[in-house]
Amino acid sequence: MTNTTGKTKDAGWEVGVRRTVSAPVETVWDFLVGDGLPLWLGNVALTLEKGAEYATDDDISGRILSYTPGLRIRLSWQPGEWDHDSTLQLTVRQAETGTTIAFHQERLSGREERKIMLGHWKEVVEHLDHALTAPH
Repeated sequence: MTNTTGKTKDAGWEVGVRRTVSAPVETVWDFLVGDGLPLWLGNVALTLEKGAEYATDDDISGRILSYTPGLRIRLSWQPGEWDHDSTLQLTVRQAETGTTIAFHQERLSGREERKIMLGHWKEVVEHLDHALTAPH
């Protein structure tokens, strides 16, 4: 039997990473689309509306596929060295102990790309957690 963990029939290879932080949803959302944007997307001027295109200073580009303020942003996400784009979704949800930040990325090219992105998003949520919960 082959290992197809992370592979779906419709979305191809995918990965999901979540972290609950001890901060209110509004605070987390405002941080993610404001000062925290470089931590998960990169240095970019992002227009928060469907169809808006973006390009970061570290060669990631795409466009916003959907945007629900305070809840979710879906965008196409493609590093310059990839020959395809993927779909990245960032969601925040109220949790018992704060807010859950969830990244879900689909349409990855295979197991190796999934493994790389799993490591990337785990590192991202670690940085976000630290930034949101460290004393200022």
